[in-house]
Amino acid sequence: METAPSFAADIKPLFREMDRQAMLDHFDLWSYDDVWHNGQRILDKLITGAMPCDGAWGEANVATFQNWLDSGMNP
Repeated sequence: METAPSFAADIKPLFREMDRQAMLDHFDLWSYDDVWHNGQRILDKLITGAMPCDGAWGEANVATFQNWLDSGMNP
């Protein structure tokens, strides 16, 4: 049985320091609470390729983020 992704182990490491710095005016990508509160907005940007600012994530990373949202956004 596959375990649900967690923020600490699976989501936070996807965001680089440069991603965090670029978004700090809006929210902190290394903060569980900030990402939890903005999860759907972040996912929408990831899907369209608008985030991160230097190029879209691959499908696997977007799927991991989507799975995290769908599975209850474990810390």
